[in-house]
Amino acid sequence: MENLKAFALICTLTPSPEESSSDLIADHILGKLREQGVSTSSARVVDHNVAPGVQKDMGNGDQWPELRQKILDADIFLLSAPIWVGHMSSLAQRVFERLDADLSSTDDEGRPIMYNRVALTAVVGNEDGAHHVTAEMHQGLNDIGFTLPAQGGVYWVGEAMQTVDFKDLDEVPDPVASTISSMTANAVHLAKALKVAPYPAP
Repeated sequence: MENLKAFALICTLTPSPEESSSDLIADHILGKLREQGVSTSSARVVDHNVAPGVQKDMGNGDQWPELRQKILDADIFLLSAPIWVGHMSSLAQRVFERLDADLSSTDDEGRPIMYNRVALTAVVGNEDGAHHVTAEMHQGLNDIGFTLPAQGGVYWVGEAMQTVDFKDLDEVPDPVASTISSMTANAVHLAKALKVAPYPAP
């Protein structure tokens, strides 16, 4: 079996090369995947011209098509987002709006095009809302056709109304590190299983 590939979309509002908590937690997850032989890559949505809309290509320099192709080329898709005013970032919402175009896309066998891909999520912030954002992201990814493994999401939130972010920590807290280990192992297991036994065609 060929090596698995993972691609992460980072939905921070902070452009590169500035530090980002969403980028940092994604990097920890991708690192664990690499330890298991998975090839990884990532991109910050904010560094690309991703136009608003619900089409695969909105034209006029829209760079969503190249990000979408990286999702299609991957076996494992990681979506990492911060919490803003209790919700996922606007860029994470835009990713879902753009993925909406693929609800009607099918592969050569007539299956939804995102079938047989595993999705993981990561959420960071210094306010309440991690479970809410994770639930929204998991439901949206599942609707689009991704498969989520057991314990397929990880989050870290700091004390509400304070200024400490994930990137300010000296080390990854044990519960977060443990969850990352579990979620990546489960994702690799599931992705390998879907390679051997993909979902049946309609």
